[in-house]
Amino acid sequence: MSIYKFSAVDNKGAEVALKDYEGKVLLIINTATDCGFTPQYDGLEELYQKYKEQGFEILDFPCNQFLGQAPGTDDEIDTFCRLNYNTSFKRFSKIEVNGDGAHPLYVYLKEAAPEDYLTDELKAFNERMQSKDLGVEGAKIKWNFTKFLIDRQGKVVERFAPTHKPEDLIKDIEEQLAK
Repeated sequence: MSIYKFSAVDNKGAEVALKDYEGKVLLIINTATDCGFTPQYDGLEELYQKYKEQGFEILDFPCNQFLGQAPGTDDEIDTFCRLNYNTSFKRFSKIEVNGDGAHPLYVYLKEAAPEDYLTDELKAFNERMQSKDLGVEGAKIKWNFTKFLIDRQGKVVERFAPTHKPEDLIKDIEEQLAK
């Protein structure tokens, strides 16, 4: 199984088959425009610019499930990101990543990289979120800017905590691009 069996609606309302990204290294991320991690957009755009010619893509999925930190319409979110962070990578329509309304792609990502698969950093982050009683107990995605690195075959390679900065992903991305 791979991400290629899924599709998602982009921020312009078009259905996009993830099979269109076959052969590329992907970073799939749930984002928010009003979050302490929102400045990561700068680093994400730097990664995109540095590696896009080598077959790297970022797929941005805004999500408003964490304290309502992704308010606004798809157009408002896109305008915010372009004006404030000069982003140029692919942005999708706002989705849910947890619960009964979770997008099927995120259901798959969470199954492919379950919590017991997580790095110590992400486990520690998850514990902090639960201790703050933010209503995410039992949820598989704990916060905005959780990142999934996908190889050229559409398989999940790694799951990174929101606290994992984009520049910290360089080694992992370069390893996948070299394959």
